[in-house]
Amino acid sequence: MSLSQILTPQIKNAIRVLFDVSIERIEYQTTRKEFEGDITMVLFPLLKQIKSNPLELGNKIGSFLVENVEQVKSFNVVSGFLNIVISDSYYLSFFNEIKDDAQFGFVIPNPNDKAVMVEYSSPNTNKPLHLGHVRNNLLGYSVAEIIKASGKKVYKTQIINDRGIHICKSMLAWQKFGNGETPQSSGLKGDKLVGKYYVAFDKAYKEEINQLVIEGKTEEEAKKQAPIILEAQKMLLDWEAGDEKVVQLWKTMNQWVYDGFEITYRNLGVDFDTYYYESNTYLLGKDVVQIGLEKGVFEKDPDGSVWIDLTEDGLDRKIVLRSDGTAVYMTQDIGTAIQRVKDFPDVGGMVYTVGNEQDYHFKVLFLILKKLGFDWSKNLFHLSYGMVDLPSGKMKSREGTVVDADDLMEDMTKTAQQLAEELGKLEEYSKEEKEKLYKVIGLGALKYYILKVDPKKRILFNPEESVDFAGNTGPFIQYTYARIQSILRKVDFNIDVTLSAVEVHEKEKELIKQIELYPEVIQNAAQNHSPALLANYTYDLVKEYNSFYQTVSILGEADLIKKTFRVQLSKKVSDTIKSAFQLLGIEVPERM
Repeated sequence: MSLSQILTPQIKNAIRVLFDVSIERIEYQTTRKEFEGDITMVLFPLLKQIKSNPLELGNKIGSFLVENVEQVKSFNVVSGFLNIVISDSYYLSFFNEIKDDAQFGFVIPNPNDKAVMVEYSSPNTNKPLHLGHVRNNLLGYSVAEIIKASGKKVYKTQIINDRGIHICKSMLAWQKFGNGETPQSSGLKGDKLVGKYYVAFDKAYKEEINQLVIEGKTEEEAKKQAPIILEAQKMLLDWEAGDEKVVQLWKTMNQWVYDGFEITYRNLGVDFDTYYYESNTYLLGKDVVQIGLEKGVFEKDPDGSVWIDLTEDGLDRKIVLRSDGTAVYMTQDIGTAIQRVKDFPDVGGMVYTVGNEQDYHFKVLFLILKKLGFDWSKNLFHLSYGMVDLPSGKMKSREGTVVDADDLMEDMTKTAQQLAEELGKLEEYSKEEKEKLYKVIGLGALKYYILKVDPKKRILFNPEESVDFAGNTGPFIQYTYARIQSILRKVDFNIDVTLSAVEVHEKEKELIKQIELYPEVIQNAAQNHSPALLANYTYDLVKEYNSFYQTVSILGEADLIKKTFRVQLSKKVSDTIKSAFQLLGIEVPERM
């Protein structure tokens, strides 16, 4: 049981006994470094109900706690804050409770609770995954793992945008310029091969536009009349009409892309429980439009198009069905959300990991689903995130200058290798061990650098800075974990004991306090959909451990009880680092 869980009923009881007042909530803060204390109670909120001044109020509550609560050793009052000093026995007792708990911080899901579906990645099948997808995947995967750890059942999903004019562009270019090239014959990953022809289409399209402009067309006319774009548009119509040859080519090239994506996902360390494909979902939602019309949620214009008026909600008027009866993206998203709940009846909420350029779209989507009367709509969340830039500038995809996810991971591995070799730490490692370690460090650096930032913020990703072995980086935390493993390998005495009495050093107490926060951090990270809270907590834990490591002797300690306790404490820190990093999708090395 955490300190706040122990103190809250005791403080409420003290207030009831002393002042005959019932308090709903007790507010705590971390005690400031310049004051003595382990936890601080904020007194100001009580002054509305209790006629007293903060000093008198704090002294009365503090004295009551010292007399009646065994864990409370002493107290002091500063302004409107009651600083409470906790006995060593509490910290030792708490540590003994959790030191061997492999699931510490995790909550077992209640089978009766509703599940959460987390959508991420959701790429187009016309090019490889890029740096923006990397942030999307890392965020979505980590949020799913954190929500799972907080006690919810989670389904990880994506919707693959496998239809539309962009796909036809790659298909047509392959037909024209491909000479039957395949991933096997070219040695290229399937997604990269298809992406190559998307770029080839764009090049040919631009050349045709330029030629038409030379012949006297305006640029706008040239864009619409270029033969290659007209062919692509026809191919899309043929696909929608079920043309056998077009559909077969579409299936073949999409499969190349799916296979390529799977390699990238595996290397990135993310996975999915279920897949949705836009080719199967693009007609969904049209039946819901009729229901919405009957309920008066939607309205039909004279031209036959169907709209929803959200102006009273501070939004605008939004089309949900065109006059020709075709759906828009909003309609598909409405239908897909409803379909997912049909497919997984235990789903009671969804998280959409999509860039912040879609903020407005999701406000409208969630509001429409609410107005249609779906109870689960109140549990929909848009995990909105900012762009990722490299120092060289903003990414562009159509020109073929996109920052490829596979290349980025490879570059990060090389950057880790270069730095590790400069530091000269790996002389005793075999070639295979080195290669594995470079990948663990490089990917850990990439993931941590991205996840430590609040999702809403834009990131300037600096590869060299991310692999630094000092500061708030993945490798710094990984190195501390490996250092603790080195200590544990040197232990030649039994640490599998429960210590009932040991003098707790101030640095040990601070470390236990930091470990104690872990369950609360998981819950906060889940509620806020923010892996950054967990990443920065882990950094704080590591900083606290390194301060402990520099201040007290561990294996050099003469007193066996103290030495045993410090080794146990080190092990629990490393277990917590590993656990937190697993939720972030980051590996930790045993040696480094």
